[in-house]
Amino acid sequence: MPQKPDYGIDAPGVVRNLIIVGLVCLPFGFFVPPLHFGQVTVIANGMFFGPGYGCLTGGLLMLVYSKWGKFRHRERMLNMVSWRGDEQVLDIGTGRGLLIIGAAKRLTTGKGTGIDIWSGKDLSGNSMEKTRANVEMEGVAGKVELLSEDACKLSFPDLTFDVVVSNLCIHNIPSSEGRAQACREIARVLKVGGKAIISDFVQTGFYLTIFRQSGLKVKRSGYTLDFPPLRVIEAQKPSWSES
Repeated sequence: MPQKPDYGIDAPGVVRNLIIVGLVCLPFGFFVPPLHFGQVTVIANGMFFGPGYGCLTGGLLMLVYSKWGKFRHRERMLNMVSWRGDEQVLDIGTGRGLLIIGAAKRLTTGKGTGIDIWSGKDLSGNSMEKTRANVEMEGVAGKVELLSEDACKLSFPDLTFDVVVSNLCIHNIPSSEGRAQACREIARVLKVGGKAIISDFVQTGFYLTIFRQSGLKVKRSGYTLDFPPLRVIEAQKPSWSES
């Protein structure tokens, strides 16, 4: 059988821990009897059921997103761009290449660049080699370049990219100033008239503020039905006449 692209599991440690905690709590709900100290109830009947079901459901929903939901979300994000085919595209936190490969399939003479620091805790099997294998299997090797690069210190000149995309990446930057700097870098490398499509499950209001302060026109979608629920920011650099 021909090998198929593998886009990994997002936040694999979180998924694993939620499922383990859920599976541990549910039997406790059945077998642990109520426990009282005087008038104080320490363990009530079935008190482990709620946390057990909650953790197990959360872990399974995150797994569903990783295996199926993120493909639909990719198309949602990419459909926010009016593609010509000659765009220069940057994917920040490219991971196993889901977004940059999807963008590359919409390009003719354009080129996509995917950058990452290749953290395994954020995506299972995250490495440049595995991403390159996906790029080749998807038939877009001639249109995609992969680089090891920090989102807070992009090496590209000002006004390099027509489109910048990023999904579930910027929140992983540990400091508030680092996240702000990543947003400022996105604004810096965008061409005049270029658009950034940024998706995350937290901090989107903060990104919105920094993009606006950087001179971009911004709007934000409502929450998706994924787990965790995601919001998408569209940030566009105004043309000179609009500035």
